[in-house]
Amino acid sequence: MSIATLAATFLANCQPTQPTSPPLLEYLVRQPTIASEKPPLLILLHGVGSNEQDLFSFAPQIDGHYLVVSARGPFTVSPGSYKWYTVDFSGGKPSINAQEAEQSRQTLLKFVDQLAEKHEFDRSKVFFGGFSQGAIMSYSVGLSSPDKVRGIAALSGRVLEEAKPLFAKQGSFKNFSAFISHGTADNILPVGYAQDGQKLLESLGIQAEYHEYAGEGHTISMENLRDFLGWLKKAALN
Repeated sequence: MSIATLAATFLANCQPTQPTSPPLLEYLVRQPTIASEKPPLLILLHGVGSNEQDLFSFAPQIDGHYLVVSARGPFTVSPGSYKWYTVDFSGGKPSINAQEAEQSRQTLLKFVDQLAEKHEFDRSKVFFGGFSQGAIMSYSVGLSSPDKVRGIAALSGRVLEEAKPLFAKQGSFKNFSAFISHGTADNILPVGYAQDGQKLLESLGIQAEYHEYAGEGHTISMENLRDFLGWLKKAALN
C-alpha cells in the first residue's frame, strides 16, 4: 500500500462522526431479554404529573421478547413532573389543550422513526400502552396510525373527541390488538369512558380485551397489571 493510500485511509478514519440528533423525547429503555433479530417494541406513556420512571417500574415483569421504551411527556408541570397536554377539570369534565395533544401525537409517531435509527425492532410490531393521559395518547396515536402501530393498551383512559376526526376508517385495523382496563370507582375518569372506548373500537372492527375492576379507583392494581402483562405476552407472539 502506498504512502498516499495510507494517508487517505488515515484521514478517512479520522473524519468526525455526524452527531446524532437529540431525542424528540427523553426516555428509558429495557433491551429484550429473549434474543431475536427484530423484537416487538412497546412504548409506555405515563399519566399527567408523572415521568418516564413511573411505568418503567414494570419493565422487569414485561415479556422478554419486547424492546421496552418508557417516554417522558414533552410539557413540564414542575421539576420531575410532565404531561402530554394541558387539561383542566375545573368545569367538572376534562377540558384539554387540543393543540398540545395533537403536537404530542405527532411527536410520538416521529419518535418511533427516531428510535428505529438507534434500536433494532420490528416496525410491524409497535405497541403503545399507557395510564390515564398516557392511555389517552395511546388511543390517539394507535387509532390514527394503524399502518405504524400494531396495538394499544389503555389503562384508565379515554378517547379524545378532538382526535376522532383523525382516526382511520373501519377496515384499516387488520391484526390490530387492543387492551382496555378501568376501575369502576375511578373518580378522575369514570369507567364510562372505558365503556365508550370499547364501543368505538368495536365500531372500527377491533375486538379489545376489556377489563373492569370492581371498587378500584384511578390506579393500576395488581390484578390490572397481571392482565396487562398477559395481554402483552399474547400480543408479542401474534
